[in-house]
Amino acid sequence: MLWAISCVDQPNTAAIRDKVLQPHRDYLGSQKGILVLAGATQNDDGTEAIGSLFIVNVDSRAKAKAFSDGDPFTQNGVFKSITITRMRKGQWNPGAAEGA
Repeated sequence: MLWAISCVDQPNTAAIRDKVLQPHRDYLGSQKGILVLAGATQNDDGTEAIGSLFIVNVDSRAKAKAFSDGDPFTQNGVFKSITITRMRKGQWNPGAAEGA
């Protein structure tokens, strides 16, 4: 089943985000078996990360939370809030994201 994990950054965490960016990316790379989609959410002009969004395919909320808890961004206090919501795949059009 799919789970959407929506994270909102704490204020003034850009330096922490930069410091743990490579460990975060390494972690995501190690999770390719369950990670469907991941990316930073940004302000409207795209100049600042304001959070992250992940879609994972695991069989329970506990496993989705474990994925989130293992993220270096979570472990280093980047996120002010994390919301985990079960979802179903209604439409799938990865080609629409080309060039994004």
